[in-house]
Formats: sequence, structure tokens, C-alpha cells
Amino acid sequence: MTQRRDRRIGSTLLALLLAAGASAQQKPLALKEAIDLSVKNSKALKGREARIAEAKAAVAEARDRRLPDASVSGSYLRLNKPNVSLKTAQNGNGGSGGSPTVNSAAYAMANVSLPIYAGGRIRYGMESAQYLEKAAQLDAGADRDEVIANTIDAYNNLFKARAAMNIVDSNLAAARERVRELANQERQGIIARNDLLKAQLAQSNIELALMDAQNNWQLANINMNIMLGLPDSTELLPDSASLRIPVQVKPLTDYVTDGLRSRSEIEALSLRRQAAGVGVKATRAERLPSLALTAGYVALTVPNFLTVTNAVNLGIGVKYDIGSLWKNKAKVQAAQAREAEAAAGIEQLNDAVRLQVHQRYLAYLTAQKKIEVNATAVAQAQENDRVIRNKFANGVATTTELLDADAALLNARLNYSFAQNDAVVAYYKLLQASGNLNNQ
Repeated sequence: MTQRRDRRIGSTLLALLLAAGASAQQKPLALKEAIDLSVKNSKALKGREARIAEAKAAVAEARDRRLPDASVSGSYLRLNKPNVSLKTAQNGNGGSGGSPTVNSAAYAMANVSLPIYAGGRIRYGMESAQYLEKAAQLDAGADRDEVIANTIDAYNNLFKARAAMNIVDSNLAAARERVRELANQERQGIIARNDLLKAQLAQSNIELALMDAQNNWQLANINMNIMLGLPDSTELLPDSASLRIPVQVKPLTDYVTDGLRSRSEIEALSLRRQAAGVGVKATRAERLPSLALTAGYVALTVPNFLTVTNAVNLGIGVKYDIGSLWKNKAKVQAAQAREAEAAAGIEQLNDAVRLQVHQRYLAYLTAQKKIEVNATAVAQAQENDRVIRNKFANGVATTTELLDADAALLNARLNYSFAQNDAVVAYYKLLQASGNLNNQ
């Protein structure tokens, strides 16, 4: 009674899951479409776009330093009754003239300064900002490759989950048919009651395995919908033709060379090293004087006393921070340390890329070998299942042996299907490590 009740509960849950799947909107999904949607809707890439915009703004800010500075100021002042003694030429004996009444004053000033020479600091600032902008764009390229690789991995998981669900469902149909046949044989007294119970238990276990497989598929499906920006209720139907393995791959040395030459991270770090080198020059330039063309206008009014208008000045201004001669040394050393750190980072990244390419190349070869091994295992499991079925039909094999043969065949088929997909993912990860993923 308990087993029948459990089977009824399991069947009810399966019916509910299937009904939920039927109400969902089905969408055939090719791998390329999945990649396009994930790149379009990736929140990480949108954040990277904001950092690129920030880097571009930094370049514009550096260019703006070539433009003139302009300022306007003015004031109106109320005064007490000051003692004003105006010395004039008419009062040659040093006596005081008449004292005007002064109780307010107003003035306005306008100044313009155009940098002519700043020791190269403006030019170095622009050059450094441009390097950093290019580095930010390359970082976005590396992030895009990471999004693509994650999408391929998620697509593979979705495909494997659906394949597992279909295979287990097919095996459940065979198990039910087997239980029906054994039930007839048990009623006819051909087999023992215990053999029928073993088959029924195996059917129950397959029903539980199917629920687990459907649960895994639903999780993989919702994860893919989130990545692609699709509604949660969308039922994705992956296309097996999208996961194709190349006939052959290039030699390992070619992938290593491509990785050292094409990886965006290496090029981005190289640009940051160049920016650090320019920073050293800019820091040294702080010891040089700056030269600017200046112009100004002044207007002054003191009622009953003084009025000044049309006071225009034009000249050249020089500024030299003498203290930089002994204060600048530590700044230069710090800038040189940043450049050395970037150079060391490039060497470290080169080593990491070489190791990663080797690891993923070996992983791909291993994945290819697993396909061959699992294909042989499927053939062996099929032959074993055929032999056991014949023996069971002739009464020389037990029900346990028959169930074990079925389970072995199911596992062999699952492993073979998964090995094929894992090889595709391993190949694309190799392309990512060698900097060729975007080209594919």
C-alpha cells in the first residue's frame, strides 16, 4: 500500500510538472542567439560601458586643460566715513586738499589665462588618459569573452539537463512496460512475487530520478532565462546542432602564441604600463616652469572720489615652483614603481596565460578521449542488455541482473551524451584562453 501510495504521489507531481511545462511559452534557442541575447542584456557589460564612458570623459578633461581659464569677479562695498587725504600737484607744500565724502566702492574684474607651456604636463596627461581609455575598451572585450564563455557553459548545462530528462523519461516508459509484463508472468506463476517487487521498486526509483532530472532542467532553464533577459516562464528548447565540435584542432604551440598575442587582458595591461611610463614623464615635468598668456579688465568706482574704466591689461605670466626641485624626487620614484609594477604584472599574466592554455588544451583532449570511451561503453552496455534480456527470457538470468543491465545502459547513454557536450564547452574554453573566442 505504501509503495502504491508513493507511486501515486510521484505520478501526481510529474503531472503537475508537465502541466506547468505545457503552459509555459516554448522557444527554440540556437547557441548563437543565446550568445547575442546574453551579450545584449549582460549587466556586467553595461557596467563596463559606464567605465568606458568615464575613461572617455577623462580624455576630454585632459584635452580641456589646453583651453584658456577665464574668471569674472565683482564686489560692492559699503564703507564708513574714512579719513581721505588726497595729495595733488596743486598742493605742492604737502598740505592736504579737500577731503571727499566716501561711503561706498564697487569694482569688477575679468581675467583670462591661456597656457602656452607647462613643461609637457598637459600633453602627457592627454596621452596617459588615451592609453587608459583604450585599456578600458580592452577590458570590456575580455568581459565580453567571459560572458560568451559563461553562456556556452549554461547552454550546455541546459542541453544536458533536458537530454537527461528525456533519457530518464524513456527509461521510465520501458520500466513500466517491464512491470506490466512481469505482473502478467507473476499472475501466471512463471516468476516469483519477489521479482515483480524488484521491478516495481526499480520503476519507483526511476520516477524519483525523473523528478530530479526535471527539477535540474527547470533550474537550468530559469538560469538561462535570467542570463538572456527572457521571462521566467519561457521554456527554452536548445538545438543540438548548435553544439558542434571541430574535426581537428591546431597544435598547442599555436594556441599559446595566439594567447600571448591576442588576449585582451595582456594588451590592456601593456597600455596601463605605457600610461604609467607617461606618468613618470608628467611627474618629472612638474619641476619645469609654466608659461601662460594673460589678459584682464578692471573697472572701479568710488563715488565722489575715483572712477576707473577701460583698464585692459595684456601680458605673459611665468610660474616656477622652486620647491619642486627637492620635493619632486619622491613623486618620480613612486611613478617609476607603478611602471615597474605594471611591467611585472605583464610577465605574470603571460605565465598565467601559457598555463591556462596548456590546461584547457589538455582538458579538450581528455574530453575527446571520453567521447570515444563512452561510445564504446554504450555499445558494450547495449550488447550486455541484449544478452541479459535473452537469458531472462530463457529463464537463466534473474530480475536483478536485468535491472542492473538496464541501469548500466541508461548511465552509458547519459555519459556519452554529456561527454559530447562537455567536449564542445572544453573547445570553446580553449578558444577563450587563446584569445580566439570572439573570432568564432
